[in-house]
Amino acid sequence: MTQQRRSWPFSAILLSVFGVALACIGAFFMFLRPPLLPEDMRLIGLSLAELQAGQPRMVASLERVFQVLGGYAAASGILTVTIAATSFRRHDRVALPGVLAAGVASIGWMVVVNFVIGSDFRWALLAVAILWAASVCLFVVELRQAAMRAGGIG
Repeated sequence: MTQQRRSWPFSAILLSVFGVALACIGAFFMFLRPPLLPEDMRLIGLSLAELQAGQPRMVASLERVFQVLGGYAAASGILTVTIAATSFRRHDRVALPGVLAAGVASIGWMVVVNFVIGSDFRWALLAVAILWAASVCLFVVELRQAAMRAGGIG
């Protein structure tokens, strides 16, 4: 194995950190997130007692929904780490559109919605999104640098 294959470009490191963060968000949703947060109650405009009186099964249903959502977020994080360790690390160009689209659809949209609703978690989620965006930007820079070293155009 050559030194080139063993090295981790900074873009792949950042994408791996993002993937771990996404998997941790998923674990939070699966195991720790209550069905309704204080911000949810503010958004709904009802107390928990009022909601349970009018919709007694709502809380149990939301708990299951968030567990499923968490599983998908954890799986996305695991797959992101895998992409970072393989395609991103090797600077395979085919990885870029997939990572770009997946990031926009996952953490990008999550951040937008959390800012729209004024979530207490919006700034933490933005920090996670910045990891993803920085990894994508660095990937492009690294591709261009490699092309310049090879005598081509980026």
